[in-house]
Amino acid sequence: MRIVLVHPAGSNWMPGKKDVSATANRMAPLGLLSMAAYLEREGHTVFVHDCLGPKASPKPDVNVDAILKQQPDLVGFSATTSGFPDAYAMACRIKKQAPGVEIIFGGVHISALGARLLEDFAQIDYLCMNEGEQTLAKLANGTNPGQIPGLIWRENNRVVENPGQAFLPDLDTLPFPAYEKLAGFPKGYNLPLFSYIKAPGATMVTSRGCPYQCSYCDRSVFKSQFRYNSAEYIYEHMRYMRTRFGIRHLNIYDDLFTLRRGRIARLCDLLASRPLGMQFNCAVRVGHTDDELLEMLKAAGCLMVSLGIETGDPDLLEVHKPGVYLDAVKETVRRIQAAGLRAKGLFMMGLPGESVESIRKTSDFVMSLGLDDMNMAKFTPFHGAPVWKTISGQGAMEEDWRKMNCLNFVFVPSEIGSRQVLDRLYNEHVKRFYSDPCWRKKFTRRLWQHRHSMWRMARHLPDMLSAMRSFENPPGEKKPA
Repeated sequence: MRIVLVHPAGSNWMPGKKDVSATANRMAPLGLLSMAAYLEREGHTVFVHDCLGPKASPKPDVNVDAILKQQPDLVGFSATTSGFPDAYAMACRIKKQAPGVEIIFGGVHISALGARLLEDFAQIDYLCMNEGEQTLAKLANGTNPGQIPGLIWRENNRVVENPGQAFLPDLDTLPFPAYEKLAGFPKGYNLPLFSYIKAPGATMVTSRGCPYQCSYCDRSVFKSQFRYNSAEYIYEHMRYMRTRFGIRHLNIYDDLFTLRRGRIARLCDLLASRPLGMQFNCAVRVGHTDDELLEMLKAAGCLMVSLGIETGDPDLLEVHKPGVYLDAVKETVRRIQAAGLRAKGLFMMGLPGESVESIRKTSDFVMSLGLDDMNMAKFTPFHGAPVWKTISGQGAMEEDWRKMNCLNFVFVPSEIGSRQVLDRLYNEHVKRFYSDPCWRKKFTRRLWQHRHSMWRMARHLPDMLSAMRSFENPPGEKKPA
């Protein structure tokens, strides 16, 4: 079978402002690349079309033409919430031009909402729930739809929801993602500015699932099971990236990279004893690091460690990220930096229960940590997150899927007067962090290390200036009390 897997452009920025997200960070669609490699191993001809790729057109019709040029029997879309409207619009165009092509949707938005999507969106033939490799392969292999676990489909205009597909028990049986199917990879794909020293860079995932239940996190696809690649598999994957594509820096986007200490210790031993000439970044959770492990990460080539913190208000932390405490966060940041690693804090503004006071408390806490970098997301209540069930009555919600990308405030907590207040507080915090003299001094000392990022900024200076202006408050707007 001829299959095209599509990563839709979606909505990745703020309405009314120029989308510069690809300039700041263009990530490879790893889920699609994993499925492409799996399907090829099953004997199918697979193409990957990344609508956010460096060589893709911004025009939907041009992307549809490129998809149909491959003469597919099946087209699969992987959709986030903000990407779903764009993906469905493309599916409608495909059906109009080639009615015989079958359309399947998968991804986090599909796994969260399930059968209602097939009821509401007539041009979709199938939904792939949860983990997609086995379900999609069985469909492509010609298995009767009624016999495919994890598939939602139509029979005589009736929506049928099959039992769920069992998760792959051993992730080491998966082939490496088919990076080579991306036009312009790796140089056309870039890591977040100033998050790396060596170039080119790429991304990797070495585990699936998370046993924790943070209120805001959508676990619809991989659930709460935690499965992971072995240290040996990860090392060979990294070596493949280095030798095949010349990759010199990897951002590892596991939620809980260090949850199984033994595998990370073994990986660090392999990387230290048989260096690949690569650096990497990873994320940890408070309580899953110790001084010895941090020193091993440093010796293995780790540059920066990200830490999910979310808020500096202990009452909000107890509700939304139970088990994490501010004193432990401070100590973890201190130990990360003491090991010679950079510490990046990940935060979220606008959580249910948030107030002007709690936002200012968080901003003060951020500044007290002495972080090397910081990311402040705008809280977005996704359908598959635990908080979705309780969000009603806690504030004003605008369920506009295109805006649900953590870059727009679609939810305003009851304790805060308006979206304008949230935007102002957000902008003030971002400017406060990056204007801090201590942070600027630290950044300036490292500037030459980041010449690749500086060169990229210079090449896209108008876009960078446009992004900076996005964090300016409208003149004359009244500040929150």
